[in-house]
Amino acid sequence: MMGSKKQIRRVEFVRIITQALYSLGYSRAAALVEEESGVPLQLPVVSDFRREVLDGRWEESVATLAKIGPLLDETHKLAAFLILQQKFLELLVDRGDVLGALRTLRTEISPLGVNRQRVHELASCVVCPTRGDILEKVEWKGSDTEARMALLEKIQALLPPHIMIPERRLEHLVEQALAVQREGCIFHNSAETALSLYTDHQCGRDQIPTETVQVLEAHDNEVWYLQFSRDGRHLASASKDCTAIIWEVVDDDFVRRKHTLAGHHKSVSFVAWSPDDSMILTCGTEEAVKLWDTATGECKHTFQKASHGFTSCAWFPDGKTFVTGAVDKCMYRWDLSGAELEVWKPRMPRIIDLAVTPDGNNVVCICHDKDIRVFNLEDKTERLIEEDHSITSLSVSLDGRYLLVNLVSQEIHLWDMALNSRSPCKYKGHRQGRYVIRSCFGGSDHAFIVSGSEDSQVYIWHRGNGELLEVLPGHSGTVNCVSWNPSNPHMFASASDDHTIRIWGLSSTKRDRHRRSSAAAPTPKSNGGISHIVNGGTRELLENLRPF
Repeated sequence: MMGSKKQIRRVEFVRIITQALYSLGYSRAAALVEEESGVPLQLPVVSDFRREVLDGRWEESVATLAKIGPLLDETHKLAAFLILQQKFLELLVDRGDVLGALRTLRTEISPLGVNRQRVHELASCVVCPTRGDILEKVEWKGSDTEARMALLEKIQALLPPHIMIPERRLEHLVEQALAVQREGCIFHNSAETALSLYTDHQCGRDQIPTETVQVLEAHDNEVWYLQFSRDGRHLASASKDCTAIIWEVVDDDFVRRKHTLAGHHKSVSFVAWSPDDSMILTCGTEEAVKLWDTATGECKHTFQKASHGFTSCAWFPDGKTFVTGAVDKCMYRWDLSGAELEVWKPRMPRIIDLAVTPDGNNVVCICHDKDIRVFNLEDKTERLIEEDHSITSLSVSLDGRYLLVNLVSQEIHLWDMALNSRSPCKYKGHRQGRYVIRSCFGGSDHAFIVSGSEDSQVYIWHRGNGELLEVLPGHSGTVNCVSWNPSNPHMFASASDDHTIRIWGLSSTKRDRHRRSSAAAPTPKSNGGISHIVNGGTRELLENLRPF
């Protein structure tokens, strides 16, 4: 045993190092390690087996497989099946030897007595008219070296690891160690995907944007909603002054006004970017929904129902249709020309807020002050998520798995919809009791939850453990909404009743260092497994008008 805690077996350690050297192309060095340590990477019979598979010598490889062991009979049959399946497909597809392929299927594959369904699929390949049809039918990767390496990896998954070490085992162990360090670093917020192997990873608080770098004052009244575009190049805001504004991000932390969208007769409570960011929807408070061209600021269409205003809207992923929630307790699906495609009339008192999951299969909505309903549009089923307190807004994660909701109980709940759990993750500390406050996911790998608050501050929590990391002062009125830039983990925005939008970034010293490093190498995007998709709903909470 070796290592400071005597937990590492020397022979396994040496074999894994030797495997890594071979995979990197350092064959002479790897052979020297085997010679000096007296520890072979693998037994001669295993080396022979690998060469035979890679060379396509199928009869020999099946015979050699029988010498490896001891193996369970079922394991031996499954591994032999994989080898002979490859032989069958190469005979049929690459050589056009139909009779040879059928002979292999009848005399070698079928007698194994495993995976009968797959045997039938292989048999049906004989009558497929083209090579492409066969590849699609059985999802075959081909006969080149890469495909045969993939075959070896499948066989390795069946065999005990001490016989055939899984490919790239050292890389996998290092990646696991880095993942544990990254997950244990509550301040991790770097756009760089690679971590150094020289030291243990640990970020400081200076990785979180906590400094106001710009204050936007173009609105004449309370700012109720804002959202970055999906590519992070624009920001849209909605205000009680009956306008929405499209802002352009011209630098990592500098924003300038691009278009003012005027035309609503009531306060604008919501905006929604199209999937390609070329269009944007604005929703007046229980009024019409308008469609705008992002590049020109031109209003392309106004969607309205006689005597019925809308409360919320969300795009479907095709970018050609969207859904609106209306005060008549219905949901409407529209195309961009203004045609009403569908109407859903679920039994509910009112639609307060809604979102569409990224796959387009589900509509999630707040339809009672304490209920969330998930409507599956494919199988027409409905799922209910119940809260104990009134809900004011919701967000859906980019993978459609997580649901983030704000409650008047001064809590934010994160629901894992895949687990059907009754116990959400909870984030506490902010103030919310009277008004609609909206939160969002943010940061690298979306590791943070950020929210506004009625005490004029912005709150940031670690998404994984719920720890409150930062409380940011600056606004002088209720902070209604926040949005984190999906392409820049060091930038988010907040909207407030004080008529302003604040752009938050790194501290001045950290920002200067970040700019210098960005100039040396392009910064990759970090949009990962979760994104703030949509927060709809009217500004007023539960139909109670706020005092003005």
